[in-house]
Amino acid sequence: MVTRRHIRIKVLQSVYSYKVAEKKGIANEVQFFKESTFKITDLYLSLLSLFGGLNDFIQEQLITYRTNRIEDNFSKDLKRLSENQVMQFLHSHPVLKKHIKNKKIIRWEVEFIFLKDLLHTLFASSFFESYRLEANPSIKQDIDLVVYFFKEVIAPADYLYDYLEEKQLTWIDDLPVVNTYLIKNLKQIDIDDPFSLHFPELHNATEDLLFGVELLEKTLQNDTDLQSEIEGKTPNWDPDRIALMDRIILKTAIAELLYFPLIPSKVTLNEYLEIAKDYSTPKSFHFVNGVLDKLVREFSAENRLNKKGRGLL
Repeated sequence: MVTRRHIRIKVLQSVYSYKVAEKKGIANEVQFFKESTFKITDLYLSLLSLFGGLNDFIQEQLITYRTNRIEDNFSKDLKRLSENQVMQFLHSHPVLKKHIKNKKIIRWEVEFIFLKDLLHTLFASSFFESYRLEANPSIKQDIDLVVYFFKEVIAPADYLYDYLEEKQLTWIDDLPVVNTYLIKNLKQIDIDDPFSLHFPELHNATEDLLFGVELLEKTLQNDTDLQSEIEGKTPNWDPDRIALMDRIILKTAIAELLYFPLIPSKVTLNEYLEIAKDYSTPKSFHFVNGVLDKLVREFSAENRLNKKGRGLL
């Protein structure tokens, strides 16, 4: 689920946090980086558990409708969705239920206004209209509906974004990668096989996490040297006027170029240029590209890249 690019982004977040926070040691920042990376799994579980919360809410609503002998279009749609086999699979999945019990996962069942809004939005869609007309939806149609529900209704919801940001600030940057992973898993569900739903595990010994910790430490420990590498490469820019995020992107990229011999220079350049497009100013891409391109040519001429293996320059 967690890609190297996302690890790099979380390193940049930690470097930024270190720069703006007062009296925060490197060891504390490394711990923050680890904790925020581990919490990506909690975000995934929280989003999956939303389906269980929806299922519980639907059952409660159906009981209320039956008790009061009310039958309208909304109650009919609730009943149809309650019969969706993938929704039932997610609600009763033993491993997911165990994770929800053992971790501090969001209790969606108390967010009944949000859940009701989600259902109204789904029921008003043309996609659900087509699903509603199916007498006996196939497993594939059940999967397609749940994927649509998450991708087009749940994920774009403003309330979800604001709610998650309040719960865990770093989750906002984690959302795109988690959403993509979750949709991929929903599409692969086999309701007869509990193991078809995957639960990623992160721990201290994973290669990507170790890479992130080392990159963060190298960037923070060598801050003065990395700053000196930038100076003189931006003749038209006062160093103090370079955006903080641009400086952080440059320093982290330089640290990766100089201290990670097994990572090709082209990979490093491409990764940080793509990150600059999304996480800094509109002109950052061209600025960062110009500086890094100049530095790579200089490092190469001075034999400082020290890359190991063929084609790593």
